[in-house]
Amino acid sequence: MTQPFATFRFRYRIAFIFCIIACTSLTSTAQVEDSSLIQMSGVVIAESSLDPMPFTTVFDISARRGIITDYYGYFSMVVVPGDTLLFSFYGYKTSSFIVPDSLTDNVYNIIHLMMEDTMNLPEVSVYPWPSKENFARAFVEMDPYDDALRRAQRELSGENLAFYAARLQTDASASYGNAMNQRNTKVYTTGQLPVNNLFNPYAWAKLVQDWKAGNLKRE
Repeated sequence: MTQPFATFRFRYRIAFIFCIIACTSLTSTAQVEDSSLIQMSGVVIAESSLDPMPFTTVFDISARRGIITDYYGYFSMVVVPGDTLLFSFYGYKTSSFIVPDSLTDNVYNIIHLMMEDTMNLPEVSVYPWPSKENFARAFVEMDPYDDALRRAQRELSGENLAFYAARLQTDASASYGNAMNQRNTKVYTTGQLPVNNLFNPYAWAKLVQDWKAGNLKRE
């Protein structure tokens, strides 16, 4: 991000926040009739990025009630001078704000900044067995001579792959790939006879080599 664009983005966010507060303060004035009450409005933003923080909890400790900011981080509530507001959001440090007792107007607007918080979660150990009994049974039945390489060779053998392929249901992707392979073969052999591997000398040579080497024997 270039410096002029970052500066423009910063100014745009600040202007946007002040526009929200200015527009809502006009409608908030008529809602407060008691001179001892204050219609407090504001926007909660992140200190690092100045992005609005939607769904932040704003709790009035003195009055034991609270609200949640909207999608733009805006909130508005009736308070009394001296009330303590608690701002909390997951992943950010909980902060407080005390309503000044020296206000002369019944409308008060603020911009509240919240700092990111680093949370240290407890260590979690993941085991492949749900209980000690299952671990003991698996340990007793373990074959120490069956290493990972042998298991991989056995699972990736031609017989196993053919066994799983015969029982695997064809999905849309496999059907599309099969259809495209048939179409490509048809386009490749346009104007001539289709390819027949029965007359492929390389395939016959490979078959003879496997037969002499004993690779075609069943285990």
